[in-house]
Amino acid sequence: VQLQASGGGLVQAGGSLRLSCAASGRTFGNYVVAWFRQAPGKEREFVSAIKYSGGGQYYADSVKGRFTISKDNAKNTVFLRMNSLKPEDTAVYYCAAQSGLITSSLRSAQRYDHWGQGTLVTVSS
Repeated sequence: VQLQASGGGLVQAGGSLRLSCAASGRTFGNYVVAWFRQAPGKEREFVSAIKYSGGGQYYADSVKGRFTISKDNAKNTVFLRMNSLKPEDTAVYYCAAQSGLITSSLRSAQRYDHWGQGTLVTVSS
């Protein structure tokens, strides 16, 4: 599956953005689709994930209550709605997908074989 991430940009603190992760080549089916982010000088970290067939949603503590992950089956796309953005949310955001992941593994970037190209989110103070 090929992934195309989009929707990043520059926003002021407190603002909102919606990221999209569109799949091509096959449908997401039983995949887990996740968002990770990497800030300059930092390791890639888990942000959120959704089990595409079951719909279970998972969030990092740092974004819980501010970010919402969702999916559009007709468009084969996963979205990440980001509200109340903070300067510390500034990073390149990557979507990733993997079939057959169990819940205990979906927060680990090493478990994902399929990655999008990344989209830059910059939050100004």
